[in-house]
Amino acid sequence: MKKIRQMKSTTLILTSLLILQGCSTSGPVEKQVDETTTIAAVEDKKDMVEQESSTKHQTVPAEPILPVAIQADMSLGALLHKRKTSMTAGAPAKIALNYKAEMFHDRPTPQPIQFNRESYNSANVNPFVTTSNDPLSTFSIDVDTASYANVRRFLNNGTMPPPGAVRIEEMLNYFSYNYPEPQDSPIRISSEVGPCLWQPENKLVRIGLKAKSLSNKELPPSNLVFLIDVSGSMNHPNKLVLLKKSMNMLTEQLTAKDRVSIVAYAGSDRVVLPPTSGDKKEIIQNGIANLNSGGSTHASKGIQTAYQLARQTFMPGGNNRVILASDGDFNVGITSRDQLEQLIVKERESGVFLTVLGFGMGNYHDDTMEILADKGNGNYSYIDTLLEAKKVLIKERTSTFFTLARDVKLQIEFNPKLVGAYRLIGYENRTLADEDFNNDKKDAGEIGVGHTVTALYEIVSPGSKQLPAVDPLKYQSRSQYVDDSNELLTVKLRYKATETEKSTLLSSVVINNDNIIDTTSDDFRFVSSVAGFGMLLKKSDHRGKLTYQELIELARNSRGSDREGYRAELIKLIEMAEIMDK
Repeated sequence: MKKIRQMKSTTLILTSLLILQGCSTSGPVEKQVDETTTIAAVEDKKDMVEQESSTKHQTVPAEPILPVAIQADMSLGALLHKRKTSMTAGAPAKIALNYKAEMFHDRPTPQPIQFNRESYNSANVNPFVTTSNDPLSTFSIDVDTASYANVRRFLNNGTMPPPGAVRIEEMLNYFSYNYPEPQDSPIRISSEVGPCLWQPENKLVRIGLKAKSLSNKELPPSNLVFLIDVSGSMNHPNKLVLLKKSMNMLTEQLTAKDRVSIVAYAGSDRVVLPPTSGDKKEIIQNGIANLNSGGSTHASKGIQTAYQLARQTFMPGGNNRVILASDGDFNVGITSRDQLEQLIVKERESGVFLTVLGFGMGNYHDDTMEILADKGNGNYSYIDTLLEAKKVLIKERTSTFFTLARDVKLQIEFNPKLVGAYRLIGYENRTLADEDFNNDKKDAGEIGVGHTVTALYEIVSPGSKQLPAVDPLKYQSRSQYVDDSNELLTVKLRYKATETEKSTLLSSVVINNDNIIDTTSDDFRFVSSVAGFGMLLKKSDHRGKLTYQELIELARNSRGSDREGYRAELIKLIEMAEIMDK
């Protein structure tokens, strides 16, 4: 009996050693069995030892038991010392410890898996078009700036942006330019011709639009409905936390003539703040403070509620606008882009405009946010920092929130005598059929108070080896020209005043010249560097032998006054991209 008790004691000590040794040498491991299960297993082993010892009268090594993750405050040396002083059968423990070490020594620590679920539209690039076959180029303007801020976020985080995130027109329109102020109409057209940096044989045509500026006293009252995504995906410092700080900044700009409401949505939607006078800042800020994240994302229901609230408090002649802030990760209700487009097209008929503010990373859905702004008579910005929020919501508040003209379209007619082929740089998802230009029912982009809009064309001279190969036409001649002037092209523009349904036509002629780069304006050289940067990021087939160093040099020599430092920031981004794009 004494030997049996000794064997029982040996088995229990072995088991304890295995447990403590696992914790001391390998660190905590995943819990595989609970304490009750372990005790039961130990009792089973005791019975086996008793049974075998009664027939063989010798100690049988116990099979190792998988350790339980427990906290132990003992070193390996202390464990070995305890084993030596309290055990008489050392061989079984040695076998068990060696077996355990092979099983658990140097086990790698599990790392969390990082998922990137960001989504973007395909990265299409406009091709060259032969002028003799199609002398007209028609497209809608675009005042969005989200792409540039998003590209900056990628580069600042040490990664190159995906090509689909790069929209050159939004990079161009992120910056303001010194375009002449309108005199007799709400919008003024300007233009400039110069050499093409990446294809010296070609020319670059810059077309600029400037919307009329208004003082704060001339601005109409605002009826603003914030539509805030408070779903679980927004629970991050660069999402809801940044959003609330941005809203507080905007609140400071509101006056007694303004009205503001807040609708929050997650799995369902609710009115957080009913229509409130803009001078009730404490009440508004309390509503903002009560925004907390959690749940799924039922965006479509929130959109319907926000527009309904905007219609109920509609201000005739005022600035009626829904401001949607989200990461675009919609997963409940209407989630497909086609259905969201149909929903937003229906809601825009109420005369309520839309501003889309994008936040976050990792699960950011740029394609969804872009389509909402495009189809909702709105604009789209990406907010990655408080400084960007200040730029969009404070410094450029009038152009962001106050629409000056609707359905703004451009149609360019090229002179085939001087232009063999042309290519619109950017605006790939804004192109229109030529017939849409005179169709007032066709939707197009909006332009805000004081906004500048820029478009670039790369043109190829007739007879150039770069001309696209097109078979001769069978039923008409391409050699007859009706104009022998030095006109390179004609710009035509249509727009609607905010409260009319009939468009107004403007036009401007661009004269050909042979300017060298040094005689062009700072704005021309700077937009050339921005466009070239976008082409390198997209890996465009049209980039030629363009290098980052050429862009850096051109941008440095065209910064101009740059009061806000935005152009200097671009130079730093080009430098970062050069380092990473190896």
